[in-house]
Amino acid sequence: MAATFDAPEAIALAVVHEDAALLVIDKPAGLVVHPGSGHREGTLLNALLHHAPALANLERAGIVHRLDKDTSGLMVVAKTPEAQTSLTRQIAARTVRRQYLALAWGRIEQPLTVDAPIGRHPTERTSMAVVASGRAARTHVEPLADYGVATLVQCTLDTGRTHQIRVHMTAIRHPLLGDPAYGARRTLPGIMIPPRQALHAWKLALAHPATGREMRWRADPPADFAQLRDALAARAAALSAERGDDGEDDDA
Repeated sequence: MAATFDAPEAIALAVVHEDAALLVIDKPAGLVVHPGSGHREGTLLNALLHHAPALANLERAGIVHRLDKDTSGLMVVAKTPEAQTSLTRQIAARTVRRQYLALAWGRIEQPLTVDAPIGRHPTERTSMAVVASGRAARTHVEPLADYGVATLVQCTLDTGRTHQIRVHMTAIRHPLLGDPAYGARRTLPGIMIPPRQALHAWKLALAHPATGREMRWRADPPADFAQLRDALAARAAALSAERGDDGEDDDA
């Protein structure tokens, strides 16, 4: 018998926090959030229904926001109707603070804000793009580490459009390393770039739906992200040592 869209499945979840009102998980890269075409099973929703069967009584099993399949990191899930209403309203009011770590091609030397509408790509219908007719979208980008050929950045979202960070970073000519849809097809000798966007939701803050108290969580990036970051850092350090910090900047 074919699996239904709402069948519970025993899929391990990395639970960061859980109480009577909400659940915070650290989603691994590769896990689809909702069942759909091509993904009828093996999704986060299926895992949630196994972890907490009462979520079957909530719309979308309490899921109030998404991460792309190959984006890792923190997600919050409501466990009661009241919590779902509260979290949905907080997201709509833009009071939920979501911060991501990303590895972007090129050098980003100063903090910047990308304020550009996002909509369906005019010719590639499975992709998004910055288009005048799109929905308002704003991403704050803060450089954290300069690796010459790439930059570790923190991206803070004011809005939550589909593929927002990936689209905005591409629009400013700093696509994410490994991004199969929006990234430049580039390689670096001796460095393994994973075949997924180097993007991780590492910080989440919101008002607890039951108490109103501010809650904050942090999840360090997974091994593939951390290994790529460390390899870039080692490469930059080696190049700096070779030129004695007196040579030209590396912009390969």
